[in-house]
Amino acid sequence: MKNLNTRELVLCGLFIALITAGTFIRIPVGTDVYTLQFLFTLLAGLILGARLGAIAVGTYVLLGLIGVPVFASGGGPAYMLQPTFGYLLAFILQAWLGGSYARRSAAVSYGRLLTANLLGMTVVYLIGISWFYLVSNYVIDAPIPLWTAVFYCGVLQAIPDFLLCLAAAAIGLRCYQSGVWIEENRATAHKEVCA
Repeated sequence: MKNLNTRELVLCGLFIALITAGTFIRIPVGTDVYTLQFLFTLLAGLILGARLGAIAVGTYVLLGLIGVPVFASGGGPAYMLQPTFGYLLAFILQAWLGGSYARRSAAVSYGRLLTANLLGMTVVYLIGISWFYLVSNYVIDAPIPLWTAVFYCGVLQAIPDFLLCLAAAAIGLRCYQSGVWIEENRATAHKEVCA
């Protein structure tokens, strides 16, 4: 986190707080409960960019792992054995991917931001469902068939998460137009990707 200016530090801190708050904002829909955690990880990538978005989300995950109760069921290193921990890891990659894709072109548009979000959602589902299946079956001995995991952790979640992708793209575009957007140095970002 060297060479961060005050604005970048404040925005990173803000997103760590928003992701934490989003974890505890519970929206009941039928028999399911949804949170706004995914919305704020999407926005972290879009607004902060690849590097800072991944730093903000990664710091949130690190805080939870060292014992700060920022996760839905508390915190601490044992949380890595939770079937849902894969989603938290995937959020870091999703923020990086979203920030990187959103800045690939000089033209920032709603379509580009939505595509970045949908790519991130795909990554979150792939890693999250895989972790859920593997931990359930091979770590905590709570066997679940793969298709059941895909149905409950993917298919049933897809519509609400798609709506969050739509909302994040709209909010991200508005933030871009308002100047609340971190411009990454393309040369530095390219070096980091190639390294």
